[in-house]
Amino acid sequence: MAETTEAQIRQIAADIFQMPLAQVTVASSPESIEAWDSMGHLNLVLALESQMGVSLPPEEIEQMKSIGAIVELVQRHLGR
Repeated sequence: MAETTEAQIRQIAADIFQMPLAQVTVASSPESIEAWDSMGHLNLVLALESQMGVSLPPEEIEQMKSIGAIVELVQRHLGR
């Protein structure tokens, strides 16, 4: 069975922010991940678009305030 969207996004975030996967949860946010600054956010968006096959408009990128919010957003784009 394919990885869940949440698992894929958590792995992408762990890779971008260079931290253990176990430390990335749906509650993770810029407040809890030190490396999640504006540049980290941009890198996360680019990785999500590339690896998940979605295109995220600027107004949605601004709504990406936690891993959980990102999962919901990407799932909407994927029709899941």
